[in-house]
Amino acid sequence: MTPPDLHAVPFQALPPEAPLAMPVQDLHAAPDMEGRSRTPSTSPASIGVRRFLVLGSALALTVFGAWRTHKVLDANGTTILGVVMLVLFVALFLWIALAFTSSLAGFVSLITRGGLGLGITRSGPLPVLRSRTALLLPTYNEPPHRVMAGLKAIYTSLCETGQVEAFDVFILSDTTNPDVWVEEEAAFLALRAQTGGENRIFYRRRHNNVERKAGNVGEWVRRFGGAYDNMVTLDADSVMSGETLVRMAGAMERNPGVGLIQTLPVIVGGTTLFARLQQFAGRVYGPVIAHGIAWWHGSEGNYWGHNAIIRTQAFAGQAGLPHVPGRKPFGGHILSHDFVEAALMRRGGWAIHMVPGLDGSYEESPPSLTDVAIRDRRWCQGNLQHVKVLPTKKLHWISRMHMVVGIGAYVTSPLWLVFLLTGILISLQAHFERPEYFGDTNCFTRTGRMWTRCRQSTCLSAPWPFCWPLSCWPILRCCLTAQPAVGVAGASAPRRPCWWKR
Repeated sequence: MTPPDLHAVPFQALPPEAPLAMPVQDLHAAPDMEGRSRTPSTSPASIGVRRFLVLGSALALTVFGAWRTHKVLDANGTTILGVVMLVLFVALFLWIALAFTSSLAGFVSLITRGGLGLGITRSGPLPVLRSRTALLLPTYNEPPHRVMAGLKAIYTSLCETGQVEAFDVFILSDTTNPDVWVEEEAAFLALRAQTGGENRIFYRRRHNNVERKAGNVGEWVRRFGGAYDNMVTLDADSVMSGETLVRMAGAMERNPGVGLIQTLPVIVGGTTLFARLQQFAGRVYGPVIAHGIAWWHGSEGNYWGHNAIIRTQAFAGQAGLPHVPGRKPFGGHILSHDFVEAALMRRGGWAIHMVPGLDGSYEESPPSLTDVAIRDRRWCQGNLQHVKVLPTKKLHWISRMHMVVGIGAYVTSPLWLVFLLTGILISLQAHFERPEYFGDTNCFTRTGRMWTRCRQSTCLSAPWPFCWPLSCWPILRCCLTAQPAVGVAGASAPRRPCWWKR
């Protein structure tokens, strides 16, 4: 029998704990700013002008459209249905107008090679890191081999930068299926053996997975957060290049007032037709939208829950989420936690930035419409919970706007239905009403009918001039700049269809 090696290093799935306090925030009390200014130093100097151009233009377009619609609806006098339709028109047209002006700003930002800031560069020498960063991958009953394959790609890419010593990887499992759990542990051990990352790749499984992903990350912060300056949140399908991670960590070192930097994840790896279509749309249209909102959000950006780097101190001090009052599904822990965490950090004086111009951030899309519907049901419930977060004290008005936009993403669909039904009722009302040939409006004379129909045509077609550019600008951008076209179609096979790139 071979005697045991008394000097062998014992197996450790986790590093020594480094607790960090993460108090639950009181939404009705002012935050502890700890001496930080209300306006971050990284806020663009022209941010006020940018917001005036985007929001002011959207409001001006909406006012003009509302006035023209009022002229049409008021041709026969004011009615209840007319007032309802006008109110709905204003709300829905403002939604389209804001998307139009924001995307126009994004188009200009893309053409001028913007979308970075914070001293981040697309190429050139990498910064030498002094800080420590943890990569957090929460997983819940996900295929272990797919999860570990993504982590292996990230870890290998970090090794190629020569700065892997600045990063540790944590697999944070909330898995409840015992078969998947066993496969996870086996895949974790295989990943360590393949990469030689015994001292840098760790695994932890929670037995009581309360508060889902937010609780999973929060538990890590309270146990290990004190040992790391930053943390990068990943999804089970996330992949990020080592260069991107190093540049983001370097930006956090150079800008101590920044609490979070969000990248633009590019959808890859689609294998079904539906996923390919999602991948094509995200690759072509996503950058225009992302560049637009980053341009006028400035230091009041948003957090999408993954592929972002977060200052651990800022997250622990400001992002402890309370339970919202009320019964489920709109009470309890907040499902769409990312918007709220970013809003609370910004409320505490930390800057939140988005850098859509930085490449090297990837994710996958659900393979079918059914999978998208399941995900959207969860997002819908979480976004509607934000109604109870909107009154939070000292919340920045842009942060409130993020939540209103998130709520509107699901509220506008039934509003469009009500708008169409109201239009049908107005048509029926006009059909059964007795025509008045003599009066101040003259809308039933030959000339009056032509003028009213002209107004109606103008009113009904008003949204379309603002929808077409949303489709044309991204395509024009691909024609004007070679790099996006290569990214969509594939450099090695430019004649292949755009959706063929994985």
